[in-house]
Amino acid sequence: MRYEDIRALVRLRGFRWDRVERTLGRCVTVADLRTAAARNWPRGVRGYVEGGADGELSLRRNQEAFERYGLVPRTLRDVAQVDTRTRILGHEAALPFGLAPTGYTRMMHADGEPAVARAARQSGIPYTLSTMATTSLEDLARQVPGELWFQLYALRDRGLTKELLERAEHSGYRVLMLTVDTAVTGLRVRDTHNGFTIPPQLSPSTVLDMARHPAWCLSLLRGEPITFANLAQHSRTPEGVMAFAAGQFDASVTWEDLAWLRERWSGPLVVKGMVSARDAVWAAEAGVDGVVLSNHGGRQLDRAVAPIEVLPEVRQAVGDRVELLVDSGIRRGTDIVIALALGADSVLVGRPYLYGLGAGGERGAAAAIRMLGEEVRRAMQLLGVSSIGQLREEGPALVRGSGL
Repeated sequence: MRYEDIRALVRLRGFRWDRVERTLGRCVTVADLRTAAARNWPRGVRGYVEGGADGELSLRRNQEAFERYGLVPRTLRDVAQVDTRTRILGHEAALPFGLAPTGYTRMMHADGEPAVARAARQSGIPYTLSTMATTSLEDLARQVPGELWFQLYALRDRGLTKELLERAEHSGYRVLMLTVDTAVTGLRVRDTHNGFTIPPQLSPSTVLDMARHPAWCLSLLRGEPITFANLAQHSRTPEGVMAFAAGQFDASVTWEDLAWLRERWSGPLVVKGMVSARDAVWAAEAGVDGVVLSNHGGRQLDRAVAPIEVLPEVRQAVGDRVELLVDSGIRRGTDIVIALALGADSVLVGRPYLYGLGAGGERGAAAAIRMLGEEVRRAMQLLGVSSIGQLREEGPALVRGSGL
């Protein structure tokens, strides 16, 4: 073979001076972003993102449950044009998923929640800010106006709960998401070993491991101290705020509290953290607009059923009275497609965008969203469907469970 022929076949990739661009250029999937983020994160941060409760059986089963489903493609259909748009709680989204709330987000990257919210806005999907965010709801809405949702814990101090509601409304958050699976905090063994508790109690080995990641340490030292920004007025120190937050989780929350919220929030109201069909029916009767089937990503009750496994049963029970969203275990675009085919209106993703954030900040979060969106689009084309509506309509014929 002549030199000219070899040169025509071999195209060497040019060196990229920008470190983030270089890192993301090697990433093809969310799994690649996960690997890249793991290189940047100290052990304690990796444990916080990756860990689950107790023996982490729910954590593993969430992903295994998706893997038990197979897809049955239809062929010889025109899929030259595929439309991934859908409406999520009354608002058009470019993709059939939104970003779930996560706490401690600035631990994964110094740019934290604003970086993720900007990536979501640019991608045309909703972003949910956590009560335990490291950026206040006012600051986020000011920096990144757009389709913002606010996740709320029903706190022991009902006056504070009401205050957060009013702040979210005044700041323009359109959807309120009440998390209902945190009567107590699950035992997250990795976090306990590493001292990533509320408030933190870092072990000497954890601190030493942080020192082995100087770039991560320097980026955090350059910014404001990490704290739960929405509760910052309750203490002058980050440690005090975290101690205050630890005492606010309330095991006495009931359906009456949900009714109280429904009376005070005029926009769409969603409950997150149910896996029971009966609970979903009661939530619909209580006047909520959406239910997120979730086991908190395997971080609360270990051995809890995987949400994707109960989705068809819940859809049959609630009909079209509420929108059904699913999270927990979603890592690929095909997972999203399976959820939609089984009856979900949309899904929420959490860990995938944290991997992107850890790998490359805002650009990494945007890359995670893009990867998932491209996987959804490609899966739809290979399944022979050209719209989200068609995917839902033909869904039962396109998915098979194990052994079927």
